[in-house]
Amino acid sequence: MKNVLIFGASGHGSVVLDCLERSEDYQVVGFIDSYIEKGTKKFGYQILGTEKELPDIFEKFTIYGGVIAIGDNWIRRQMAERILRIVPNFKFVSVIHPSATIGKGVKIGQGCVIMPGAIINANARIANHCILNTRASLGHDGVMENYSSLAPGVCTGGYMHLGCGSAISLGSKVIENIRIGSESIIGAGSLVLKNIPDLVLAFGNPAEIIRSRMEGEPYLGKNKFSQPTLFSLDNTGS
Repeated sequence: MKNVLIFGASGHGSVVLDCLERSEDYQVVGFIDSYIEKGTKKFGYQILGTEKELPDIFEKFTIYGGVIAIGDNWIRRQMAERILRIVPNFKFVSVIHPSATIGKGVKIGQGCVIMPGAIINANARIANHCILNTRASLGHDGVMENYSSLAPGVCTGGYMHLGCGSAISLGSKVIENIRIGSESIIGAGSLVLKNIPDLVLAFGNPAEIIRSRMEGEPYLGKNKFSQPTLFSLDNTGS
């Protein structure tokens, strides 16, 4: 089995760990986290340090690669870019829970997390570092661009296109042939009946644009960063 790391020891990290522990290909060595003291135990594994310590950790544990367990799409992107600056040939592995259903002709990129009960229907294409959360469903021929995500219970119709960095929140539904732009957020429990442009927050039944948003603006509850302009790569969260 190949030794891998999990970046981020939050609750999301525990679900990623559960997926990896069920894998026959990967062995979890420990967590990388910037906010928890090195040597602390989380979910039965040690915090091995921060991403800055990756070269030493690679040498010590013969690391094959790893996965980023950070729910916020923008922060996950920042972390991926930082890792590649530190370890240019880092291998991002994709994690698929055994209860997930993957249809015929589906293509999944690097660093993706497919959680319990998720369904990816035929001919869908998922780019890199995407998340399909618990019981989320991506319709046939759907597309998820890099760093996009479907929250638990999301259901999308066929040919849906989700732009880079965009997120569809808890329990929302999207009808067929809908295009959602980049860095946009669909609020929880929404019903999307028309295309959504870049960099907006849309919410409701039917979903309507509520306001514009800034690139990198936090959207998950209790996010560590209140202002995207204050974000520092030295403070990448989990």
